[in-house]
Amino acid sequence: MTSRPNILLVYTGGTIGMVKDYKSNALRAFDFSQILEKIPELKQLNCEIDTISFEEPIDSSNMNTSYYITIAEIIEENYNKYDGFVVLTGSDTMSYVSSAVSFMFENLQKPVIFTGSQLPIGDLRTDAKENLITSIEIACASEKGEPIIQEVGLYFEYKLYRANRTTKINAEQFEAFTSMNYPPLAESGVHLSFNKHLLLRNESKNSKLIFRKNLISDIVILKLFPGITPKVVEAIVNVEGLKGLILESYGSGNAPTESWFIDLIAKTIQKGVRVVNVTQCSGGSVILGLYETSTDLKDMGIINGKDITTETAIAKMMYLLGEDLSDQQFKYYFETPLRGEIS
Repeated sequence: MTSRPNILLVYTGGTIGMVKDYKSNALRAFDFSQILEKIPELKQLNCEIDTISFEEPIDSSNMNTSYYITIAEIIEENYNKYDGFVVLTGSDTMSYVSSAVSFMFENLQKPVIFTGSQLPIGDLRTDAKENLITSIEIACASEKGEPIIQEVGLYFEYKLYRANRTTKINAEQFEAFTSMNYPPLAESGVHLSFNKHLLLRNESKNSKLIFRKNLISDIVILKLFPGITPKVVEAIVNVEGLKGLILESYGSGNAPTESWFIDLIAKTIQKGVRVVNVTQCSGGSVILGLYETSTDLKDMGIINGKDITTETAIAKMMYLLGEDLSDQQFKYYFETPLRGEIS
């Protein structure tokens, strides 16, 4: 890395990019090309900052795989020009977007940090400035000429998480995200402290960056609840063109043992639909066969999501469905950590 790192700021939309017109009280989009004038504190960071903004900012609720690809293409096209990337998106779907991007890049050796805010950047009490400034600082951080972070991270309210370990847990607190099954990669206080033993490292420094953008989104989530009826499950598993099913089971992977349910899931797997079992608990892991209520699922060959989040299970399934794998290969790669997403 150069003595003065080059950082690319990518603004896609979201709350962070809004400023209030105090005459009308209306929110309008912030011009990120003027970021150094509007946030002079950034000049204290020892780096050069360039910006790219989506022509039309995307609300987080409108995020989809085509926008994932656009974000990843911007990073791919500029990968050799910059030392790090900070991506600003809406927080509601940030865990989904950042998880997907983590799978889209193989052999990543530079930081890609996602951040946003709960209040607009122009708001008096905003969390946007701290999130933005520290994310850029993290993207700049290096040691012995190498970036400290060489993976996709998500920074929010003093903590940097591995992006594909995160879940949004609060719509009203600044501490909007958590990572229940993996500790923070870094914490920001008086000092910016990195937990270096937790970081991903690409052992082969000469490996070329591989960009995978064939994402298949014919996926559905089936969340179990007491009293779920055969008609509901039938309607979900028989969706036309369905290729993947995320089964959000109870606790450590438990599901009803009634024959109608077991038969429907077994038939779904036999049809070639990839079915992954994840827990609907915020933390913990699927342990198939731990209780009798998950033994049938284990016996039929359901894929064990282990301690993966639902958001990341969707992202990983989209990625692996696009890789044209056999059933056996798909199960192997899903149950194997590829980007540090499962323990």
